[in-house]
Amino acid sequence: MGNKLPSLRQFQDRFVSEDACLDHLMVTRYGLRHSCAKCGRVAKFHRVKSRRCYECDFCGAQVYPTAGTPFEATRTSLRDWFTVMFMFTTSRNGVSAKEVQRTIGVTYKTAWRMCNLIRQYMGYVDGDNTLGGKDGGIVEADEMFFGGVDKRGEDDKAIIFGAIERGGDVVTQVIPSRKARHIMPAILKWVKPGSRVATDELPSYGELMENGYMHGTVNHSAGEYVSGQVHTNNIEAFWSHFRRSMNGTYVSVSKKWLQTYLWEFEYRQNLRQEPHLMIDLLLKSFPRPVGK
Repeated sequence: MGNKLPSLRQFQDRFVSEDACLDHLMVTRYGLRHSCAKCGRVAKFHRVKSRRCYECDFCGAQVYPTAGTPFEATRTSLRDWFTVMFMFTTSRNGVSAKEVQRTIGVTYKTAWRMCNLIRQYMGYVDGDNTLGGKDGGIVEADEMFFGGVDKRGEDDKAIIFGAIERGGDVVTQVIPSRKARHIMPAILKWVKPGSRVATDELPSYGELMENGYMHGTVNHSAGEYVSGQVHTNNIEAFWSHFRRSMNGTYVSVSKKWLQTYLWEFEYRQNLRQEPHLMIDLLLKSFPRPVGK
């Protein structure tokens, strides 16, 4: 399979049944054998029929592999969950709840909840790695408006800040305004000191040099888009793809959940060089319960 995304047939052959999905969770989170939390002995756990749990061979203590995952407290089959996660990793433009509803035959409410939890989980798995550094690539920082007007006809646009390291990762955050008091904390959080940062001429970036960054700008209002190595073409390309995908796939997105959609697109962008890992990371990154 190499560096390519798995096909649907390969995915279905791998997770052929509900039991196969649950076994995967058990092995991923606990291993074939582990120390029992009750009796303290290293034991192999066997499956309890008709329940999503396994029992210690020595004392009968039970372990639920779905605890602490997006699949906890849900009656939707694990195979359906895994299928929707596969859809998210093989789509470039996002997956709507209506598409999930049609594909696996659940209610719209269930489909929306599944999509929402998977997006949050993609954000958890991807994390937010710091960008740049003295030996890193140039970091491009920019902001975009997303949305339109509310039901009363008033401006209801959200403001999104984003930064991308050339050849590296992207990070995004919904912020209250384009002012320095909201943009600079995001830069200080995600961009390493000493980085080369490229931005447009927005005054909010004026504090970059006094905070230890090398700062270059392009004047978009004057028609300048490239000045040597200084440009924001990569982050603007990400914005363009995000905006087209959102407008083409989703009817509307509230500000409350906008960040989760950004996490979804970050995840695919940051793994673009290793697409074969997209589904495996989602299926292997469940945190093991504390004390287990």
